[in-house]
Amino acid sequence: MKRFIAGVLVALTLVFVIRSCNEGKEGKSILEENSMLIQQEISNVSKLIVTEGHFAEVYNYKDSKELFGPLLRAEKKALVVVNADVTVAYDLSLIDFEVDETAKTVRINSIPDAEIKLNPDFEYYDVTADYLNQFDAADYNKIKKTVSASLMKKIEASSLRSNAENRLISELQKFYILTNSMGWRLAYRENTIETMEEVKEFKP
Repeated sequence: MKRFIAGVLVALTLVFVIRSCNEGKEGKSILEENSMLIQQEISNVSKLIVTEGHFAEVYNYKDSKELFGPLLRAEKKALVVVNADVTVAYDLSLIDFEVDETAKTVRINSIPDAEIKLNPDFEYYDVTADYLNQFDAADYNKIKKTVSASLMKKIEASSLRSNAENRLISELQKFYILTNSMGWRLAYRENTIETMEEVKEFKP
């Protein structure tokens, strides 16, 4: 009788161990599948966001050179009209993130800065120059540098960058929706994101 009871206990123990191992394997398999799915979905979200704008600038360029003292000057001038196409882009494929299967957490470590591309078209009008003070490459480079700096100030003061940031936040909120729907957590650096509103605190 004792041998029978011992045999039953051994059999039950084996069944329990086998079932525990199977449940562990199944749970690990589900965790790995969820991890792979999350990484795939993040890859799908990781795209290039581009916001476009157009700016114009009218610039009066003047330069004078003293010849033989202040009594004699050689001057040159030009009216420059600039039309510029501008793009503000975020390449989300450059987001640095890690998937922590143990903690069921997707942690975003860094977000790429905005890439601002300026494509100006320069048109020169009323170009006049004295014989001893002609236009050269230095003048054109100076004009381009000055106008580009002025255009960048206009871009910063406009809604173009803020519109691009709003589009960025909209895309990043998809990360929260994805992780939350699968029972995972989203963290930005060391802070856990609890609500959609907190995604707005993400900064490159």
